[in-house]
Amino acid sequence: MRVGRWAADAGLGVIFAAVLAFWAYRIADSWGGGYWGFDCAAGAVVCVIALARRFDPARAAAAGLAVAATAVLAVRFADLPSEPGPGMALGLAVLVGTAVRALPVVTACGVAAGGLAVATGSLLTAHTLASGVPSVTAMNVLVWAAAVVAGLCPRLLDARRRAVAEGVRRAERLRLARELHDVVAHHVTGIVVQAQAARLVAHKSPGKAGDALAEIEAAGSDALAAMRRVVGLLRDPDEPAARAPGGPGGLGGLGGLDELVGRFEAGGRAVRLRLPDEEETATWPPEVAGTVYRVVQESLTNISRHAPNSRSVTVSVERARETLTVEVADDSPRGPSRHHQRGGYGLIGMRERVEALGGTLRAGPRPGSGWSVRATLPVPRAKALPERARR
Repeated sequence: MRVGRWAADAGLGVIFAAVLAFWAYRIADSWGGGYWGFDCAAGAVVCVIALARRFDPARAAAAGLAVAATAVLAVRFADLPSEPGPGMALGLAVLVGTAVRALPVVTACGVAAGGLAVATGSLLTAHTLASGVPSVTAMNVLVWAAAVVAGLCPRLLDARRRAVAEGVRRAERLRLARELHDVVAHHVTGIVVQAQAARLVAHKSPGKAGDALAEIEAAGSDALAAMRRVVGLLRDPDEPAARAPGGPGGLGGLGGLDELVGRFEAGGRAVRLRLPDEEETATWPPEVAGTVYRVVQESLTNISRHAPNSRSVTVSVERARETLTVEVADDSPRGPSRHHQRGGYGLIGMRERVEALGGTLRAGPRPGSGWSVRATLPVPRAKALPERARR
């Protein structure tokens, strides 16, 4: 990326030099003598500032506009060729376009207004006003307008992409908010059952009531942690990252994946599904199981939309100690525009959920051919229950 920017600036420098040299030749041919020197020197200063704009676009724009305004005033009182000339106008266009593209709205509007003022200020240096708008003024205004459009179009496109991405994130957080009821009901129901059991134990064996109370305490802590992760994800995205749960189709285990894969196979693709045994998945927190489901669901949806030539898909869910890995891979041939197509907004929702749980998500082409979505999630080991609960 940086090499490309330097190459673009080098090419821009060549264009600046060519325009300055051409206009110096025209001034020398029509005015004679050394009249070309002032225009060439002032234009070169603005062009050099434009080439250095990446270091500080706001200050570069202010400096370029100041040099141009000074040149206009100097020409007005010294009877020199009209300013800004083509070289200076081109340098100002680069400064204005960059400001409109990258700077905050108020600063960008100020730079654009300053550029327009300099462009129309060329009326002060025009030597013929009777025949209408001087050509130097028309040129400067047109170049300024082109610079504003060139900076405004990508700015609006970026704003639209950010709005769509934020809409996807909000939709995912609303989905998790709907799932919060299931998570709370799951944990609170367990607490109620344990509290009822504790009352019976307290009547029959008061000495064992401590174990029951410990279970209730642990269940309450788990419920608070799960709800904290959900509420944390529903915070404003500018706040620190939080961890959150969620899970469709039940509160534990991965039974819903069989039905999901079955619907996908009905479309004509073979799917190899590798899952841990049900006894292990049943102990996973519901937010983890729900996230696994969402990753597989979104990945299969992306394959249906963007990989119509794939013939087989592998869905694997594996656990190594306290880390869970989910991977969905297809075998479709790699196309020239596939990376762009597969990097859609569905990945934003998946990443929102995975990172909220403290995991990571990677999506990209596989070596040779095919595409892979790989998510890793932390899964704490299940706590050992007291002896009374195991009986």
